[in-house]
Amino acid sequence: MSAVSDRLPVFPWDKLEPYKKTAAAHPDGIVDLSVGTPVDPVPDLIQKALVDAADSPGYPTVWGTPALRDAITGWLERRLGARDVTHRHVLPLVGSKELVAWLPTQLGLGPGDKVAFPRLAYPTYEVGARLARAEHIAYDDPTELDPAGLKLLWLNSPSNPTGRVLSKEELTRIVAWAREHGVLVFSDECYIELGWEADPVSVLHPDVNGGSFEGIVSVHSLSKRSNLAGYRAAFLAGDPDVLGPLLEIRKHGGMMTSAPTQAAVVAALGDDEHVRVQRERYAARREALRGALLAHGFRIEHSEASLYLWATRDESCWQTVAHLADLGILVAPGDFYGPAGEQFVRVALTATDERVRAAVARLS
Repeated sequence: MSAVSDRLPVFPWDKLEPYKKTAAAHPDGIVDLSVGTPVDPVPDLIQKALVDAADSPGYPTVWGTPALRDAITGWLERRLGARDVTHRHVLPLVGSKELVAWLPTQLGLGPGDKVAFPRLAYPTYEVGARLARAEHIAYDDPTELDPAGLKLLWLNSPSNPTGRVLSKEELTRIVAWAREHGVLVFSDECYIELGWEADPVSVLHPDVNGGSFEGIVSVHSLSKRSNLAGYRAAFLAGDPDVLGPLLEIRKHGGMMTSAPTQAAVVAALGDDEHVRVQRERYAARREALRGALLAHGFRIEHSEASLYLWATRDESCWQTVAHLADLGILVAPGDFYGPAGEQFVRVALTATDERVRAAVARLS
């Protein structure tokens, strides 16, 4: 165990347990706005596709069915504006978190190699570097990094936790810099269909990459846009010279998306209406929570996209967590995402309408 603890940080959510108990003791129950886990039903057409594929006794393939690859390439072109995407440009995942955690290892990185990610970021980027025993670096502007030894550059737009969106111009500049220095770019775009005050752009868009996928890969998930966190459904898209070797490694590791899940993803990516309906749910919750937080004395920064409000009262994030827990509301402390978040909390929009109304009432 000591070897594991030496390599990895303390699992952050364990630190929130005492505050969860406080919030749960509220007479009207807890309003959990901490973990961004979907609470709304899986759309019927996706459930039906899963059930219809339930009789799947054989092993699925790591690369997925041709129908799955067709669904992914079609979605990339239709929704993200990508061009000339073939099956060689895509790779299914068993949820996006396993990819983030194991990517540096699967790329063969190790001591002496550097992995960079935003200063405020999903903690698993650092975990992935630690698992590979590579060096990890947090940045404000990646183009100001020393490229020596830098093998993997993580982007995250829209951002978890801040909801910040990188503009097309910023992405273009970063991709050009990375290519100039031979740095592989992985862009985590799991919230790309959830823009509110900004229209997120993918690194796969030709205006960003000049019509070439060289040195760039994007990461996509159906957890948030289709309520499929329980299905573990995600995929990569981009440079086939990167995805080809990853496919071979993942074959050896048996990293297969289940056959029923593959069928469900085909249905989910082929239907835009359920995404629109879910967006409207989140938009209404966002408006209600944002107004209540502002009226309660919070300031909200960024938050122009994704499923979170990045909020502060200009005090320690743990003071804010404790204050809200006393109201029966649980949120995530900003320092989970790096020291730069020590005065912020992340407020998730992933609660039922009834629970969101309860939070608004308690904040008013």
